[in-house]
Amino acid sequence: QNEPENLATLKWEITQRWPGTSLLDILKEADLRADFTRLLQSGTERSHMDKDTLQRRLLLCLFGMGTNTGIKSMESLPSDDYKDLLYIRRRFISNEGLRQAITQVVNATLAIRRPHIWGEATTACASDSKQFGAWDQNLLTEWHLRYGGRGIMVYWHVEKNSACIYSQFKRVSSSEAAAMIQGVLKHCAEMEVDRQYVDSHGQNVIAFAFCKLLGFELMPRLKAISRQKLYRALAGQDFTNINPIMAAKAINWKLIEEQLDTIVKHAVALKLGMADAESLLRRFCRNNIQHPAYKALAELGKAIKTIFLCKYLDAEELRREIHEGLNVVESWNSTNGFIFYGKQGEISTNRKEGQEMGLLCLHLLQSSMVYINTLMIQEVLKETKWKDKMTPRDLAALSPLFTLHINPYGRFELDMEVRLQLTT
Repeated sequence: QNEPENLATLKWEITQRWPGTSLLDILKEADLRADFTRLLQSGTERSHMDKDTLQRRLLLCLFGMGTNTGIKSMESLPSDDYKDLLYIRRRFISNEGLRQAITQVVNATLAIRRPHIWGEATTACASDSKQFGAWDQNLLTEWHLRYGGRGIMVYWHVEKNSACIYSQFKRVSSSEAAAMIQGVLKHCAEMEVDRQYVDSHGQNVIAFAFCKLLGFELMPRLKAISRQKLYRALAGQDFTNINPIMAAKAINWKLIEEQLDTIVKHAVALKLGMADAESLLRRFCRNNIQHPAYKALAELGKAIKTIFLCKYLDAEELRREIHEGLNVVESWNSTNGFIFYGKQGEISTNRKEGQEMGLLCLHLLQSSMVYINTLMIQEVLKETKWKDKMTPRDLAALSPLFTLHINPYGRFELDMEVRLQLTT
């Protein structure tokens, strides 16, 4: 569908009020409001650097890594030379600290949203993978058959209003269903996920079973819907009109009952973090095809998937809801390239920790952009003339993932005393 006219006018108004806003200033403004740099701490207790200098250098390092331009490009002599920034990068920035900083920004975004603009608090999340290019010389670079290129994979979890609550590395050959479960369980944002949208590659019958046991509903967009099968609850049932799409065997309820304790133990292990989803699903799906617990989970998953397919085929509203959720995560993926532009968007480091750190900085930078864009939108819509102009379709299509007013390039000058003109 075409973009609503009023929404395009709103974006133009924001571009007029905050023209050419530096992406670095957006990161700075997000920190001055959410104070996430306090979570990036040294591994030792002693630190003689004053707070203002540390904050400025942390922001320069985070921006350099988040845009993939590197911290060398953020050097500003004589106050912040490359050695100073490298020291900050090595001593104060860690993957765990970055995850805490991201959580701080995401929770701040959820807290400042106005319900009459964004709706009530969301409990739905969409997830999808994104391939980032990597140099051929990288020991961790893999070739992806489906995407047809070399690189590494990142799996994103994005809620319906464009706040990314979790990101993780995954191997090209690893299960997207496992990454989906892991993200729902490990995210630290102040929201509960009860519906999870995925594409065809993020689901299987085992995932359906685990998601039900873990307390949220798996809702995939099935590309090959014509090849899906429905399962009978009892053997011998006859459905004259739909027999061609019924599976030959009925669900084995007895096997589910016999293995129920084992199934629940595995689900509890996932919930408590005693096992990770990738290892557990690999154990079931690779060499233990005849494992009784695997067979019971598959039977349970068939039952739950059959119920979902009936709902999916019956309700157009459900299909629209799933497509809408997945469109949000696709928008998130498309914005990655706007921010992560250095070295043509390709990762050069051979260290897995360094790769993860760069993409966590991208996650932090993009979450900061969503946070500040949310404030800008609310700043405009608090005026009566704009509030009255917005229709339900405008509000339904409203998203903070837009970049018309943002300039990620140029000279990186960081003035901590200059603030964006936001009254809230």
